[in-house]
Amino acid sequence: MSKQSEIDALRSAYQRDLADGVDRFFEPRRTACPWCGSGRLTTRLRTTDLLQHKPGRFLLDRCQECGHTFQNPRLNETGLDFYYRDFYDGLGEQRMSGTFGGRTKMYRGRAAAMLAHDATPKNWLDVGTGHGHFCEAAREVLPGTAFDGLDFTDGVELAAREGRVERAYRGAFPELAPDLTAAYDVVSMFHYLEHSTDPDDELRAAHRTVRPGGHLLIEVPDPQSRYARLLGRWWLPWLQPQHLHFVPVANLRARLTELGFTVVAEQHAEAHDPVDLLAAVWLALDHTAPREDAPWLPRPPGALRRTARAALLLAGIPALVAGTLADRFAVRPLAHRLRVSNAYRIVARRD
Repeated sequence: MSKQSEIDALRSAYQRDLADGVDRFFEPRRTACPWCGSGRLTTRLRTTDLLQHKPGRFLLDRCQECGHTFQNPRLNETGLDFYYRDFYDGLGEQRMSGTFGGRTKMYRGRAAAMLAHDATPKNWLDVGTGHGHFCEAAREVLPGTAFDGLDFTDGVELAAREGRVERAYRGAFPELAPDLTAAYDVVSMFHYLEHSTDPDDELRAAHRTVRPGGHLLIEVPDPQSRYARLLGRWWLPWLQPQHLHFVPVANLRARLTELGFTVVAEQHAEAHDPVDLLAAVWLALDHTAPREDAPWLPRPPGALRRTARAALLLAGIPALVAGTLADRFAVRPLAHRLRVSNAYRIVARRD
């Protein structure tokens, strides 16, 4: 089936979902910080879905007490299902598989972060593994380690079929954790915690799953990056509406200590993914151009709008090239010094 045929087949279902508007996709607005309970909240960002362009407006609030940033009002289960649909699977599966599958060097770097702390882990659980591309690449760094994957999408089952993970767990980590008590030398969460509805539950599940003396490896977007402020809504790691929580590094270190971990490494430059300027230019161009066809649009765009979109994106190529060069050669070597690293990584040992 062609992509256009898939879009046409899905359109009626999406239009039924949108018939009553998008307000039903949200929980009531919170009046207190979900991390520390403070009522001192301020709006940090107002934006829309800049990747899929599904309808809706999204707000991020920041706690003035602890610095935690979170989506408010937050998507409910119906909303999460609607906005995740056809992003990692369905219409988006091939695109996302290509994106994640081409990042082998980055995955090896993540695996190498464990070498100084445990160079020979017997087994490793990657939570939020998606299609398992990290596990496949990490075997080159740790050839004696058995890698398993956990995710709530069917991507983890695909990862098992393709041999990227040895064992696949499909479901919510906090619900599966009791059956995995002290089962793993290493548990990793790469850009997973920001997607969770309750990060504290996920951290408790990790503490249960890591054996005593084992390690938890976490990588998340850094809300204290200067790019988060300078680029505003065009900063890719905001990724609304999927990213629900943005945890400052001091908050995460403190919570891990409370749970019974010892933080043994904190990395910023090493976790930086040099795509900020390129992504900002692309998001702005894509937002400005007429929409490409998608099933959540009431009707396909006509020939004139398709031509106008192609022309604008073509005109934007020099800006995209400039953004790429600046990311990789001008900013990357100075990312930590300039405090623009877009992510941080923590390695914590379970006491």
